[in-house]
Amino acid sequence: MTVIQKKSDNPIAHLTAEDIETIGRELDAIRDRVVASRGERDAAYIRKVIATQRRLELGSRAVLLFSLFPPAWVVGTAGLAVAKILENMEIGHNVLHGQWDWMRDPKIHSTTWEWDHVSPADQWKHSHNELHHRYTNVVGKDNDLGYGIMRVDEDQPWHPMHLGQPLWNFVNACFFEYGIAAYDLELGKNLQQGRHRDPQFRARARAVGRKIRRQVLKDYVLHPLLSGPSFLSTLAATFTANLIRNLWSHSVIMCGHFPEGVETFEKRSIEGETRGEWYLRQMLGSANISGSRLLHLMTGNLSFQIEHHLFPDLPSNRYQEIAPEVRALFDRYGLRYTTGSLPRQVFSAWKKVFRLSLPNRTPADPSPADDRPARALAPSLGG
Repeated sequence: MTVIQKKSDNPIAHLTAEDIETIGRELDAIRDRVVASRGERDAAYIRKVIATQRRLELGSRAVLLFSLFPPAWVVGTAGLAVAKILENMEIGHNVLHGQWDWMRDPKIHSTTWEWDHVSPADQWKHSHNELHHRYTNVVGKDNDLGYGIMRVDEDQPWHPMHLGQPLWNFVNACFFEYGIAAYDLELGKNLQQGRHRDPQFRARARAVGRKIRRQVLKDYVLHPLLSGPSFLSTLAATFTANLIRNLWSHSVIMCGHFPEGVETFEKRSIEGETRGEWYLRQMLGSANISGSRLLHLMTGNLSFQIEHHLFPDLPSNRYQEIAPEVRALFDRYGLRYTTGSLPRQVFSAWKKVFRLSLPNRTPADPSPADDRPARALAPSLGG
C-alpha cells in the first residue's frame, strides 16, 4: 500500500506486515462481538428514531400551513430542516447501508427503503456502498474524493480551472442532494464520453428524473398548495429547510473525508490488498468529529467516520460505544486518530479546498502518481 504523503514522514513506515494483519484480526474481533450482541436494544433505537422523525416532519408541515405568520414560519422551517437531516443522515444513509437488515423488518430494510432525497436509493447504494467504501480515498478510483470537481491532492496536476473550486464546492453544498444525484448517475463522465444515448444510462437518467419530480411535487407544489394563503411563505420555508439540510450534510461529509490529516492513496496501492491493509486504509483515510450525543445523532453518527468506514454495516448507535477501543488500537500501533470539533474540522476541510485550488508552492514531482517510487507499508509488502 502506498500512501500519498507530502507534509510529513510516511505514517505507516514503522508497521510490519504482521502488524497490519494483527490490526485486521483485532478489528474483525470487534466487529464479530458487535454483530453477536445486536438485539432488541438496537431495534428499539432505530424504531424510536424513525417514529420521532416522522412526528417531527408531520408536525412541522402542519405548523407551516400557517407560515404566513413569522413565528410559525420559523418553528416550522427549523423543525422540517431537522426532520430532513434525521431522515437523510441517521435513518436513510444507515438503512441503505444494510445496518438494520438483520432485523428482517421489510419496513426498515436496505432493499425496500426509499429516502427523502432526489437520488434513487439503488443508484446511491451502487456509487456509495459498492464503490466509495471499497476504494476509500484512492485517487482515481473513489469518486467521492472531491466528487470529480475538485483537486484533492498536491500530486494531482494543477489547472487554472481549479481556481474556481471553492466557488463550485459552495454551490455543490447548497444543492448537495442534486449534486449527489448527478454524481451517482456519473453525469459528467457519461456526457463527456458520448454515452447519453446508451439505453442503460438513459434508463438511469429517467429514474433520477422521476425521483426529482416526486420530490419537487411533494415539497414545492402539494404542501404549499395545502397552505392556501401561506403558499409562498411555505414554499420559501421548504426551500430553506432543504438548503439547511444540504449545507449540513455536505459539511459532515467534508469533515469525515477531507480535513488535514486524512490520507489519500495511489491506485496501485490496492493491488493484492489484504483484509488488514483494507482496514488500515479506512483508518488513515477518515476523520471524526468530536461533540455531544445530539451532534452524533444529527450527523447520522458519521461523526464517527473512522468507525463507520471500518464497519459500514454495523448499527450506527454502536459506533460511539466502540470508538474508544478503536482509538486505543490506533495508539497502540502509533497511528494518528484524526478528530476535532465541528468548527475545527469544517475550517480544516475548507482551508484544504482553498489551498489545493492554487498551484503548489514548490514544484510537484511531474511524474504520474502511479509511476512514482512506492512508499510501502513494509519492505515485505512492496508497492
